Amino acid sequence: MSDPNGMVFFEGEYHQFYQYRGEWGHALSRDLVHWQHLPLALARDSLGSIWSGSAVVDRHDTSGFFHGKAGLVAIFTHFKNGVQSQSLAYSADRGRSWTKYADNPVIPNPGLKDFRDPKVFWYAPSRSWVMVVSVDQEVRFYSSPDLKHWKVTGEFGRGQGSHAAVWECPDLFELPIEGTHEKRWVLTLSVGNNPTTHGSTAQYFVGRFDGRTFTNANPSSTVLWTDHGRDFYAAASYSDIPSRDGRRIWLGWMSNWRYPFAMPTTPWKGNMSIPRSLTLRNVEGQGLRLIQLPIQELTRLWGKPIRIPSQELHAGHNPLGGIHGVAYSLEGEFKITSEAIVALHLRREGDQETVLTYDPAQALLSVDRTKSGVHDFEAGFAEKVSAPLRLKDGILKFRVFVDSCSVEVFANNGEIVLSNLIFPDPTSDALDLSVSGEGITLNQLTYYPMR
Repeated sequence: MSDPNGMVFFEGEYHQFYQYRGEWGHALSRDLVHWQHLPLALARDSLGSIWSGSAVVDRHDTSGFFHGKAGLVAIFTHFKNGVQSQSLAYSADRGRSWTKYADNPVIPNPGLKDFRDPKVFWYAPSRSWVMVVSVDQEVRFYSSPDLKHWKVTGEFGRGQGSHAAVWECPDLFELPIEGTHEKRWVLTLSVGNNPTTHGSTAQYFVGRFDGRTFTNANPSSTVLWTDHGRDFYAAASYSDIPSRDGRRIWLGWMSNWRYPFAMPTTPWKGNMSIPRSLTLRNVEGQGLRLIQLPIQELTRLWGKPIRIPSQELHAGHNPLGGIHGVAYSLEGEFKITSEAIVALHLRREGDQETVLTYDPAQALLSVDRTKSGVHDFEAGFAEKVSAPLRLKDGILKFRVFVDSCSVEVFANNGEIVLSNLIFPDPTSDALDLSVSGEGITLNQLTYYPMR
């Protein structure tokens, strides 16, 4: 599997479609934690392969597909002989079966090499559908009354943010600003494989949307990275989550276009990140920034917690000694009053370990997977990745989710995220905590085994 596609909530069910060899695979969940795999949803046809796209609930049957009732419409890219165009399919039985629209494509290719990954949503102020679609290193906006007939309304991207590679998989949504009654629009997109960012990555913009086009609120040269790890790509958010829930939830494909099909797993290749809830926060000295936190539903998988008491940390002492696991969550807080370095050693055994480190002198949070396990499938996989992180009042808060092949780190209540794949031996299950120097206090730390 690769890109997440068609993510939509309808009648109590989350639909997770995904790229599967140029078609749409399909899984279903009621809680975003436990999943039922369904048969292939969209298969390639005479118009080509089925590439990435989105899905919406057509509540008022604007499309005319559903005889006045509500139904699901998928909007996706057809790809054939190097040509990309946008097409529709629809389902009147809660996503169990799909019919391709007879007049596909609804937006033929306008003479562009890269023209793909449509994200569609209902824009209430104009009572119309909006599409944002990637166009090389920009995005283009379209509007439609019925999902079938589209017209261009604007474009965004020239001279904005990072242009290290092609832009892919755009998303556009409004988020609340924490602690206020205000909201802003966020445009997210992925940046393809390139040497500048050491592979593929993702960025976002904060600004305003008027129903026709997007305006960036930051200087055009500002680059805001979505995730500072190596393995978070093509992220997309769920459409039509009820307003009573109030959350914007998304997830991404955990891989990098440096090595997507070479990973040493069998019989599967590719996995999604854990779902994350999104908000905006006014971060001191930076401005409005995207905040990502693991969804609360993940706590349903927690086993009996092990709580580590508050204590001063000293070199040579490991308060996590004796704890073992390959799938778990860690939640903790350090008080750092010096330039001492604190490190969590994850999935450790023999010469294998993945190390999460905070260095206050450099103000860097790092994940080092140089010794994490199998890495010879890609020359640069064994590497250390870092994110800038300045502490407020010397407090470092973190949540870490460790699984068989992944480590996802959320620091300072979701301000910084690092998502990385690792491939350790199943027996590499030790967990250690170490410091160099003095001046670090463990305020709290809890280990939750994951069922």
